[in-house]
Amino acid sequence: MTHNKRVNVNRPTIFVTGAASGIGRACAELFAERGWFVGLYDMNEVACAALATALGRENATSGKLDVRDPEAWQTTLATFWQHGGQRLDVLLNNAGIIATAPFVETSLEKHKAMVDINVAGTITGCHSAYPYLQKTQGARLINMASATAIYGQPELATYSATKFAVRGFTEALDLEWSKVGIRVSDIWPSFVSSPMAVDFGHIHSAKALGIRLTPNDVAKTVWKCATTQRPHKTHWMVGRQAALMALGTRLGPSALTRRMVGRLSR
Repeated sequence: MTHNKRVNVNRPTIFVTGAASGIGRACAELFAERGWFVGLYDMNEVACAALATALGRENATSGKLDVRDPEAWQTTLATFWQHGGQRLDVLLNNAGIIATAPFVETSLEKHKAMVDINVAGTITGCHSAYPYLQKTQGARLINMASATAIYGQPELATYSATKFAVRGFTEALDLEWSKVGIRVSDIWPSFVSSPMAVDFGHIHSAKALGIRLTPNDVAKTVWKCATTQRPHKTHWMVGRQAALMALGTRLGPSALTRRMVGRLSR
């Protein structure tokens, strides 16, 4: 099932992966509410189609997308380009999965899946979307990172590693693509109350810090990142905790950061 009705779009557009629930859904709803044309893509195409219907056929289109599949990216982006008035103002690489358990208690298959979706899926999306972003004046690429990219998190080892990869990838691509007028940024939320957070209760750092953010909090930061006309910023923190942790890492010695993260993880 796909929700694809050609509309005459003369407004900004955003392509959202992982749009069926949580942060992706919140972002889609906020951008549609503020007048953007939204593309909703996820493995759960039924949920995306239902959301597209709720947002209105003139405001959204949807479909199934496995971010690991280059051919699926090509087909989906080409369709969105036509339905979105031949523009791609923002690509939001939000799709991701997480495993919350000690490293050796998580299967190798799950570790590999996190790398394939969180890292390779993001890279594939960026590579596939480049021609469309390049053709859209003022286009922006936004990758979903995490506060776990500040310092590696116990019980989230591979997930944290994937977000470090997204961080480094974003920094490098920002320098490359600035030459062609594409802004590249990432978003760093701390623990968010979303479907992905269902197992956060047993993580010591989540207990210590609390799960204070909602998907709407993250969506508001994504909106600011996508629409600001101020001097470019690569990393966008969500919530006071992430901002303070990032500041402490920059200003304090690495041994102090390690000690702080270790205490939060006990």
